[in-house]
Amino acid sequence: MTDQPAPADAAQTDTSPTDPPHPATGLDDVVHQRVRLGILTVAHQARRAEFGFLRTTLDLTAGNLSQHLTVLEKADLVGVEKGYEGRRPRTWITLTDAGRAALAAEIAQLKRLISQVEGPGA
Repeated sequence: MTDQPAPADAAQTDTSPTDPPHPATGLDDVVHQRVRLGILTVAHQARRAEFGFLRTTLDLTAGNLSQHLTVLEKADLVGVEKGYEGRRPRTWITLTDAGRAALAAEIAQLKRLISQVEGPGA
């Protein structure tokens, strides 16, 4: 039996160093994570989202939501404001300018990825 090269995978193509990187390489790990992307999109739509609303809307535990908010706050993508509504403590989340820009960039990158998947020859 002779050693023959394995057949080429149909998904592999030759790329040159001048080809643009694959759209998946431009996804932001901080933004792209499912829960954090959900937080950013809800905060974008609501302009100011209350913690309990986010928790319920995204079906999360308070602890899990808190951890994701910490990541987003450290990345300066959201602002967290604590206060009271009547006598009840509340936490509100808003997008920062950097958060709006990061969300827009992520959506643009996802559109490029979708376009590549659904484009010609798909």
